[in-house]
This record gives sequence, structure tokens and C-alpha cells, in this order.
Amino acid sequence: MTRLIALSFTLCALLSSLCQADEVIREVPDTTAGKGFGALTGMMVGAAGGPIGILIGAGAGFFAGSTVQEGIGKTETAYEVKNAQGEISTVRSPNARFEVGQQVKHIGARLVASGD
Repeated sequence: MTRLIALSFTLCALLSSLCQADEVIREVPDTTAGKGFGALTGMMVGAAGGPIGILIGAGAGFFAGSTVQEGIGKTETAYEVKNAQGEISTVRSPNARFEVGQQVKHIGARLVASGD
């Protein structure tokens, strides 16, 4: 019985950092859709130049797609999130909105408010 109590206490102490909520540090623009669309379009246009043209077209389209998406004001929302260990990651969130300093948690590739 004593071993079970000690094991339970140890597991709680080790896993407590996993239960802490992450914090939104700042909101950043996300142009992933523009980059993908631009790379695909550039690849198709560059195919006329052969394999090298495909690579050059995809690279140029990648950067052009991002710029065009920003230029027309259709950027999506992403958030920089700091976890309990101090690591910072960027998470896309096209539908949900969060405030800087809000406590959130990761569920799969999405963020959810900690109170939900």
C-alpha cells in the first residue's frame, strides 16, 4: 500500500506540468494558404521549363503567394503560445479567437480556451 501511495505521488508530481495551461503570447498573421496556392500555381507554370522550371516556379510562387495574401488583406490568424516548459510554438487558429495572456490548451492541432 505504501508503494502505491509513493507511486501515485511521484506520477502526480511528474505529470503536473502536462496539466498546466499554455499562454497566448501574441497574435501573428498566417499566410499558409497563400504560400500553398502560390507554390502549386508556380509549379504548374514552371512545368513548361522542365524539372528545373518546376522548382523555380514553385519557389517563386511560394513567396509570391504569401505576399499576395497579405496584400489583399486575407491573412488568417495564428498565435504564438508559450507552454509550461517555456517553449514557444506557433499554432494556427482560423476559427477561434484568443486574447494575449489568455490560458489555452492544445487539443490535437487546435487551441481551446482553458475554461472550456
